[in-house]
Amino acid sequence: MFRALLQKFNDLKLRGKLIVAFLLVVAFPIAIVGLILTEELRSLATEDAKLQSEINIERVNQRVNQILRIPIHISNHLQFDRNLNQLVNTEYQHTYEVVQSYQNYLTFENYLQFYSEISNIRFYMDNPTLLNNWSFIPLTNEIADTNWYAQSTQEKGLIGWHFISDETNHHQSYLSLTRKIYFIDNQTSGMLVININPEQLHWILNQESYLTLLIDESQQVISSNDQTLIGKNIDSVMSLEEIKEKEESIYTGIVNGEASQIMFKPLVIESSYNDLTVVSVISTKHIEKDANYLRSLGMVITVIGIIFALLLIIVVSWLLTKRLGRLSFQIKRVSEGNLDSSVFVDGKDEIGQLSAQFNQMVRNINGLIEQVQETTEQKNTLEQKQNEMKLRLLASQINPHFLFNTLESIRMKAHMQGQKEIASIVKMLGKLMRKSIEVSGSKISLKDELEMITCYLEIQTFRYEQRLHYSIEVDESLKNWSIQPLLIQPLVENAVIHGLEDKEEGGFVLIKITTTGNNVLIAVQDDGIGISNEKINEIKQTLNKEEDESARIGLRNVDQRLRITYGQESRLKIESLEGKGTLIHFLIPKGD
Repeated sequence: MFRALLQKFNDLKLRGKLIVAFLLVVAFPIAIVGLILTEELRSLATEDAKLQSEINIERVNQRVNQILRIPIHISNHLQFDRNLNQLVNTEYQHTYEVVQSYQNYLTFENYLQFYSEISNIRFYMDNPTLLNNWSFIPLTNEIADTNWYAQSTQEKGLIGWHFISDETNHHQSYLSLTRKIYFIDNQTSGMLVININPEQLHWILNQESYLTLLIDESQQVISSNDQTLIGKNIDSVMSLEEIKEKEESIYTGIVNGEASQIMFKPLVIESSYNDLTVVSVISTKHIEKDANYLRSLGMVITVIGIIFALLLIIVVSWLLTKRLGRLSFQIKRVSEGNLDSSVFVDGKDEIGQLSAQFNQMVRNINGLIEQVQETTEQKNTLEQKQNEMKLRLLASQINPHFLFNTLESIRMKAHMQGQKEIASIVKMLGKLMRKSIEVSGSKISLKDELEMITCYLEIQTFRYEQRLHYSIEVDESLKNWSIQPLLIQPLVENAVIHGLEDKEEGGFVLIKITTTGNNVLIAVQDDGIGISNEKINEIKQTLNKEEDESARIGLRNVDQRLRITYGQESRLKIESLEGKGTLIHFLIPKGD
């Protein structure tokens, strides 16, 4: 392999060798260093974005904690409030006494007026003589059976945080402090509930530019800067790995259809038996925005440096090869039979000496050429006839394998010379010829049929210079399904040749294969020039003729094979609007 590469290098012209040397010695190292530096810059930008996210979530954590300290402070005072103790533990004889006690107790109202962080205070007490005034509520079985009530009762005076329905405000759900208040003197207890003002939480979260959520221990969203998410479970909002119990976690997941970095930071609250969690979501695209910009900038600078250096190499090589080119041109003229021309190259270096020696050689052989010219012509004539005979003999021996091998040789030659597009098209042509020759009367898999169609469309795309675009949509479960060969390819060819060839701006071909009931629907659609109604009727009449055209793969051939193999229901259906495009489709029973 090394010898082959060395031979290829020796075959290059001097300018090509200089450029190759430049690529190996300068361009590739610069490119590698540039890529390493740009990736390092990208990594630093990504880490900076993550650090900023951590700072933001810590800020939200602190602000929410400040709000929650208010209801904690209130609950601490209320558990030692003697007036509250007396109000809820008195067994009233008359309604007037209850109303009078409520009017005299203004603590709840004062707290609500003074602290905007809370929106409601209510107290549940097992005292049937109390009246429900939405602040003091006699305990019912319905309330006592709720999860939050049972859990707060079980925790014996510790604070709980729950997203619960407020029956005093149209059953709207609020983040609420719940706490069991014990009255030791009376051997009784009641349940204090303080609603957090949701507007305060929303105001804090709305300051954040990224999606930010506050969730409770059941993973339910209790506040967010996206109001539509409130009340939903976190699993319905995002898809991520299983949350592990640790102080702080960063996960990757999918949120609103985008890959995102998701940070969870527990909100540890004093004297509480459960915690809340702040969740910050930053799309990976946003994190990588600046990083990708730096990478792109680094790549652009690297490419510009390489191009600039390449231009310098080209200029130097041009100065060097200009004299060689002049010598080569004169040598070519001599090789073409013009022995009267002489070579003059300035300079006394090796190139100048070579030109003088060549002139001497031309003078020496000029006389000899005249003597042997007639003999040479006779010899050339004989060789030409012999070559023609050889070509005829070889032509008579050509077989498909020879054609395939030749196409493969052309492809490899084009690929090695950097003509990757030509190499790819030659490969496609060889594959298309091989599959066309291998086609027999037996069924083939849908995958093989589509591979032949892809080869054809790639060749046509090359031919039309990117004026042709196509798409193949197929149900994955059908790729190994067997069909008669050459049922779809003629329709695609018809769409390209008759639908798009006369359309100057080119067009689009869609091949769509889907399952519909017990059948498979195969459709070929183009946005070409379309077919007039008169022409469609003419085509349909042609399809109904019984003429034998087995040697031609056309619409009639496909239609006849469909009718014979699968029945009348599987015949071709043609729909077209002139100037809009054409759709040809047919059904095949899936069992076949």
